[in-house]
Amino acid sequence: MEKIRVALQEVDDAQELVTSLRDLAASEPDEDMRKLAESDLPPAEAALTSARHHLLQAVAPSPPVSALSALVELKSGVGGNEASLFAAELVRMYQRLAQRKGWKAQVVEAVSVEGVGAGSATGGVAGAYKEALVEVTGQGAFGTVGIIVLPSESANDNSGQAIDDSDLFEAKDVKVETMRSRGAGGQHVNRTESAIRLTHVPTGITVSMQDSRSQHENRAKAYRVLRARLLDRKLQAEQDERRSVRRTQVRGTDRSEKIRTYNFPQGRLTDHRIPLTLSALEEAVQGGEVLDLINRELEEREDRERLDEVVDALMDDEV
Repeated sequence: MEKIRVALQEVDDAQELVTSLRDLAASEPDEDMRKLAESDLPPAEAALTSARHHLLQAVAPSPPVSALSALVELKSGVGGNEASLFAAELVRMYQRLAQRKGWKAQVVEAVSVEGVGAGSATGGVAGAYKEALVEVTGQGAFGTVGIIVLPSESANDNSGQAIDDSDLFEAKDVKVETMRSRGAGGQHVNRTESAIRLTHVPTGITVSMQDSRSQHENRAKAYRVLRARLLDRKLQAEQDERRSVRRTQVRGTDRSEKIRTYNFPQGRLTDHRIPLTLSALEEAVQGGEVLDLINRELEEREDRERLDEVVDALMDDEV
């Protein structure tokens, strides 16, 4: 409670300063004082935003999964070659974003469409925990790419956050198959059975990995992806259970919901969750700072939803 009290006081102080500066900037007759207030206002507003975030963290902390790395899985969907080319472009976008942010990113597995681009790819990238169905329009055709960002614990995670994944699966529940790796057109790319396919029998989740010539490396990568998918399944089930007992449901992001549209002919990028439309498509696909702007808006939306969940839970307790 003391932490919440301190955070509330921080918000009150920051709000009082912002209100005072806005009044001065709008009505102060002295020009020098008015200009001084105008120059002091942006950092004061930033401090207020930060104070509100601190309050939210005190009342409704971010889930531990938000500090984990992620496996970003992209699969081309409707649109044929256009969708496959779009999937390849998005792989490059996430790699550029990771490079700019100083994250580590690598393509764990890629399945190419012969003569086109990346049909599907999974890359390890440190970042936020989101999932989306992305749509692209252009040149009279459109393509969709399914993007699922899975939570992934790695050796580089130093967040100190604890995620209980001890009960994700038992070894006896995983069917392990080895086979020869295959290239484009189905030809074998080596003579040893280095490719791995894991099947989690209870859920039917299957992971295939043939990126490396080493069976040991492919096995390790496949288990990493399997753990990520099972952890995502577990967290989603826990979230659904929490929401099912609430009187007022907070609308979540459905896997089939259109989340973001990339309009190449008009150079527009639209995120339908906020909603926000920007004429900055080229900067976005280059992994530019416009993605940070979108991410901040999404974080604020997520903060509001978490706070709504806390308020709803408190109201339920009072009933």
